[in-house]
Amino acid sequence: MAFAAALLTFRLAGLLAARYRASRRPELFAWSAGLAAYAVAAAAIAWGEAAGWDDRAFRVYYGAGALLTAPLLGAGSMLLTGHRRAGPLALVYAGLAVGIALAVPVHGTFAAHGIPAAQDHLAFLPARLLAIVANILGTLAVVIVALRSFRRRPLGNGLIIAGIAAAATGSGLAGLGAAGSAIGIAVGAVLLYAGFVAPAHIPSVIWPKMANR
Repeated sequence: MAFAAALLTFRLAGLLAARYRASRRPELFAWSAGLAAYAVAAAAIAWGEAAGWDDRAFRVYYGAGALLTAPLLGAGSMLLTGHRRAGPLALVYAGLAVGIALAVPVHGTFAAHGIPAAQDHLAFLPARLLAIVANILGTLAVVIVALRSFRRRPLGNGLIIAGIAAAATGSGLAGLGAAGSAIGIAVGAVLLYAGFVAPAHIPSVIWPKMANR
């Protein structure tokens, strides 16, 4: 399940990258990078479940999923609104996050299966605190930008909000373990991609009242 989610999300990240190459819109590049990080997190889940979790699989999973995905998606939303400084800031942050993911001490024994809990293997400072702050800010950026422009772009922004909710729900499906997280990643990636590329206006045959406003 996690391997399939990784392949799907990598494909969607590649489609966004192709759109960026054609249009040079910076938000598409940031969104593509965010989905690519999401795909790497799914791939790390597949790695850990297939070969047994260790500090290497956990570092990749935590770095890509907890430290990079939401902030990069949030940077894309900020770039969409014209905040060009979000690009350089996201680049600096990504370098910091990767460095922390590679260098931070990892302790404790890993179970063979089941996504490891961060609190069992990482100290609160710096990795867990950075993940909390970055995820809150990144998610808020995505949701606030989507809500502010909802009337102008209801379909796309509704899909984006649904994608964020699906990802959060998937990570909370503890009873399903890795499979639950993989489902959340796959569904969230599809909804986010659809929201990012959805047209700004809905044809009147689909939503006549909204189109006539």
